[in-house]
Amino acid sequence: MSGVTDSHKTAASVQSEKSVESAEPAEIVAVTQGETERRMSDLSAPAGASSHGKGRLSARGNWHTRLRVGIMGGTFDPIHEGHIHMALSAMQGAHLDRVLVLPTGNPPHKIGITPAEDRWRMVCCACALHDGLTPCRAEIDREGVIYTVDTLSILHQDYPKAELFYLIGTDTLMELHTWRNFEQVLSLCTFVICPRPTSISPKVLADEQRRLIALGGRFVALDADVVDVSSTELRQALRDGQATPHCSVPVREYCKVRGLYGLSPRVPQGDKWLDRLFADLNQHRFMHSLAVAHTARQLAIAHHLDPVKAEAAGLLHDCAKCLPLSAMQQLCRDHQLTVDPDILQSGALLHSVAGACQAQDVYGITDPELLSAITNHTSGRPGMSKLDMVIWLADKIEPTRASYPLLDKVRMLAGFSLEKALLTSLEGSANYLRSSGKTVHPLTLQTIAWLKTLPETK
Repeated sequence: MSGVTDSHKTAASVQSEKSVESAEPAEIVAVTQGETERRMSDLSAPAGASSHGKGRLSARGNWHTRLRVGIMGGTFDPIHEGHIHMALSAMQGAHLDRVLVLPTGNPPHKIGITPAEDRWRMVCCACALHDGLTPCRAEIDREGVIYTVDTLSILHQDYPKAELFYLIGTDTLMELHTWRNFEQVLSLCTFVICPRPTSISPKVLADEQRRLIALGGRFVALDADVVDVSSTELRQALRDGQATPHCSVPVREYCKVRGLYGLSPRVPQGDKWLDRLFADLNQHRFMHSLAVAHTARQLAIAHHLDPVKAEAAGLLHDCAKCLPLSAMQQLCRDHQLTVDPDILQSGALLHSVAGACQAQDVYGITDPELLSAITNHTSGRPGMSKLDMVIWLADKIEPTRASYPLLDKVRMLAGFSLEKALLTSLEGSANYLRSSGKTVHPLTLQTIAWLKTLPETK
């Protein structure tokens, strides 16, 4: 379905934090201090909820005296580009600081709906790609049926100084009068009317809007292109193995690993791994891991390697990334993994070594090739296997990566020569580090020297 909101029954929110991926992946070979990333389960209080008073610049660059918070509810089964386009258009057109994305829970009146936690995770993945979109745990955290009036009341408690803007489709305008305590709803928010295909005449819509305004309603008509995407057709396309251009790569990968919408789970134990990864990683890192798994599979197919093994390694390559540096160091001491002082002091390097240990101890991985690919995806090493190269490259070229020098070239090279792509990427990162006054790890320099001896790079 293409609507911004599938029903007027929504609920309360809890904000999820975003993590920002570096636009330049050079830290993978740098000797730097490691940073601690927040875990996905660490949810903060609504940021900026107390903004008020003398005025402030909104995230859209407009001057407001109050935080402007949009609300977009829906089933999101799955979330797709139509939803994202509408939320971003509302941020721009209505000058919103953020849009809360509220998936419904498991409503008893809907049969065959995907479990709420799976839809929540897909929403988190989709929102991680866009600043200003904040997933909110709505009916997922509440029991019983909750109506919009309840949601708005709760959100006013969470954001006491904010203006709330509720996104609705054009056709929903004609249904507002049927909502529970709709006159109270009119007083609690401004409605952002998002264009959607409808058979209702413009005159009828205008008349209804005037009637609601007379009752105290406030409306912003959004001038935006309509991206008409059917969730039903999208689910069918996933089931049939067809192209799904309106579904982001991380969301699509989640569906395939999890085995949603009638698909067979593609990675053995992958559904259990997703549960653990979502608990251990922050929102952005979880999304990135899914994108790496997708890219690793594509590279493996292109180079006649085992796609399931590559996908599994891609999924787990950052499984220790969000551990505190001290915890990674303790793992290395307990398992005698490395004594290299440069690696031990750099979370950017150490997480690969700790990750292989976690993959073995926590995720049950025993395949030495898979463990090697996880271990070597940061600094590299002379004698890297083809699978090692696939995971190293997938981490650097996955489709959600922010642009950096040589990205397009490395992506192009990776399709026909893993060795040339790896050499180009490593040399580019090493040059960037040198120009920034940073040190390149000796393993990386040795890997570059080794790659230059291979016939594939001549």
